[in-house]
Amino acid sequence: MSWTRVFVLSLLTTLLILTFFSVVESAAVRDDSKPSDRTGAARQVFMPESEASNFFKRRSRRSVRYYEQLAEQRVKMAANERRREHNEEQRNEYENYVEEDRDEVNERSRETQEQLREYHYDGRYPRYHWFH
Repeated sequence: MSWTRVFVLSLLTTLLILTFFSVVESAAVRDDSKPSDRTGAARQVFMPESEASNFFKRRSRRSVRYYEQLAEQRVKMAANERRREHNEEQRNEYENYVEEDRDEVNERSRETQEQLREYHYDGRYPRYHWFH
């Protein structure tokens, strides 16, 4: 219940401040027919409608530098993608090489063990068939 009171009090305080300090000049344009009656600040803030529309038309167009930056960014992203693909390809090739080399070493060692077993076999003991 107390938070609602705090909320209502803060709203009332804000409303009071806004009503009492409304002496500040607002940003509304005066409807004076004489341009000489305008103050310096109003002349700086407000401009004729044709100038304002031209200003926004110019501001809405993107600069050449923006498109150059986009092109540079696309080139960098393409280079990064090519580098990533190249690194992945190299890694895959290396993994395949290591796997083939390991298989070859295992095959050679198995053949060597088999040859040693046949060389030392004296015929008295049965052959071990589960090693094949």
